[in-house]
Amino acid sequence: RVVSIEQPRRGDRKALVDHALTNAKEALGRRLAESSAQGKILDEVCEAFGLDARPERIEIYDNAHIQGTNAVGGMVVAGPEGFRKSQYRKFNIKGADLTPGDDYGMMREVMRRRFSRLVKDEDEGEAVERPDLLLIDGGAGQLAEVLKVMADLGVDDIAVVGVAKGPDRDAGMEKFFMPGKPPFMLPLKSPALYYLQRLRDEAHRFANGAHAKRRSMDITRNPLDEIEGVGPGRKKALLHAFGSAKGVSRASIADLVKVDGVSQALAQRIHDFFHKG
Repeated sequence: RVVSIEQPRRGDRKALVDHALTNAKEALGRRLAESSAQGKILDEVCEAFGLDARPERIEIYDNAHIQGTNAVGGMVVAGPEGFRKSQYRKFNIKGADLTPGDDYGMMREVMRRRFSRLVKDEDEGEAVERPDLLLIDGGAGQLAEVLKVMADLGVDDIAVVGVAKGPDRDAGMEKFFMPGKPPFMLPLKSPALYYLQRLRDEAHRFANGAHAKRRSMDITRNPLDEIEGVGPGRKKALLHAFGSAKGVSRASIADLVKVDGVSQALAQRIHDFFHKG
């Protein structure tokens, strides 16, 4: 049974319905215009990178750390409809063999974890959405590391582009790196360049936010809390001086006493705590 609802023909109710219809039409028009503009931009990206088709899923990666501590990798996802924030992912860098500040090693770990999982899910018959394009923060070195990981995992059908910041991090002076091509730049007023900058900046924002949260947790929950005489002020000073509890554990007594508020006796206690035999 179909129930028809008669539209009001006059009065306040008609005005209300007319207003709602007008708003709906305008919203639809804006959405279609935005979709059309986004499509044109993706066509430009497609042309700039020599892709076979518009990228439906773009993954953008960046790392954040301070002197190698609390390192976090961030993955941002975008597509024709904009950013897909529900699919963002952070990677707490865990590699015990990494030296502090090893950006190549951090990116290798992030890529290996991300695409090992993708390959595993595909092998098990899981429904997986593969990216069409990867944007990596970095130049030729970073790109080479990522491509090596992808080749080791047998994932060789995804376009990978390195985005290197310009001199003095000037926006518009970015260089793009792709395998088998010399580095290139995009025209300063290119909509594709603005779009790629937005993607890069969003990945940077997300990675930095994840790093700040991890660092805050490290400051508030820390092995230093177990040492008698190390209160919040001294803990903050020690972490500022050495970057992390691990950095404090590696410090000599001579280095520890250089920190404000750390006496010879406290330095000895801290050193003994981390070197119990």
